[in-house]
Amino acid sequence: MDEIRIVDLEVFANHGVFPEENALGQKFIVNLVLRGDFSAACKSDVLDDSVDYGAVCHLVDATLRASTFKLIERAAQAVADAVLDRFPLVQEIDIELKKPWAPIGLPVAYASVKITRGR
Repeated sequence: MDEIRIVDLEVFANHGVFPEENALGQKFIVNLVLRGDFSAACKSDVLDDSVDYGAVCHLVDATLRASTFKLIERAAQAVADAVLDRFPLVQEIDIELKKPWAPIGLPVAYASVKITRGR
């Protein structure tokens, strides 16, 4: 199976358990691995035979901005659902959703969730 990777996509959205997170918003960082058979694109050099990763990035951004979720687990699931619905060539997706400004009260680089979903 072939892979397309999108690394460190930054999205500003309003997810979190605390009301301040929902009101003020914060930065989220998204890493994606899209798996499928992209061999036709390898031969044809035609974008329609692959997955437009620019369109994927815009879909991820729109999906995370469209709703407010308490948990990053739910936000990651919304991204998986949107990508799998829109891009039929994607057979499996890994999503890591990082929350670098997580309100933990201790020094931490980020909190994250990683999920894998498929057809």
